[in-house]
Amino acid sequence: MWPNFGVKLEEGWMSVVRNGDRIDLAHVIQSVGKRPEIKLCESFRVEKDECDALSRLAQSRGLKRYRCATLLGETEYRLVQIEAPAVPPEERLQALRWRLKDAVDFSVDGAAIAVAEIPTEGGRQASVFAVVAPKAVVGDRMALFHGSKVPLEAIDIPEMAVRNVAALFEEANRGLAFLALTQGDGLLTITYRGELFLSRRIEVSSAALAEADQDRRLQMLERLALELQRTLDNFDRQYGFISVSRLLVASEVDCADVAAALGQNLYLPVQMADLALVAEFNDLPELRTPERQAQSLLAIGAALRTEA
Repeated sequence: MWPNFGVKLEEGWMSVVRNGDRIDLAHVIQSVGKRPEIKLCESFRVEKDECDALSRLAQSRGLKRYRCATLLGETEYRLVQIEAPAVPPEERLQALRWRLKDAVDFSVDGAAIAVAEIPTEGGRQASVFAVVAPKAVVGDRMALFHGSKVPLEAIDIPEMAVRNVAALFEEANRGLAFLALTQGDGLLTITYRGELFLSRRIEVSSAALAEADQDRRLQMLERLALELQRTLDNFDRQYGFISVSRLLVASEVDCADVAAALGQNLYLPVQMADLALVAEFNDLPELRTPERQAQSLLAIGAALRTEA
């Protein structure tokens, strides 16, 4: 990481997220008792290579003035739900590493492992989400930002970025399902009291919906609704103490139509996710459309970090 000696850092986080052939930036400030404020949300096409693009952005957007975070790509890590090992805290990481050997398709020796607790009630077996990424993947990402002179302070994953956004929409003591249809596979999360309880990749993307003719698109949405219903039913059986109030949809393509189509086939209310209801972005009129919000969803979520 490039040190920020003598540089006064801006409030909040700046996310720098590779998204297909572009890099998305989002700067978000969170203050206690106030709605998050999205100060910047921009996208830049990668013309030459990622290092060149990052170097240019580091200068043109003064990235050294920010605490920067990024996300791993969906193929660069594994998110595994696993029983929490009943060992002392100092032995937990090693116990998880041993259990994960058969759960991922790469060596866990030296791999980066992070853990997110899954809250439980009653006598249920405690479990956790384990995020596992090969050592080389994390090392290459850090080297890329260092070589581009972008001060990288945090590396996260898309599931947690979507969790951060979904948590803004939660109703008190109710669970929330959130479907993000962006580039790559669709991503469904269920959160409760700001915590991630379920994450699932679904093989439907905004690009596939955009390219399909009317009949094919209808078939895709019907199949998607069936997959969502099965997942919600399984979740209800597994987490009976959580009542999921609604499904929010963020889609880069025809968000209103997608939400309406899913609403006809699901038993719970389906609505478009509108950041205007939970965040401030008065100086960013382009974010008023749900499609642009969906395009920027991962970057905004990555910048909604709360830990120090």
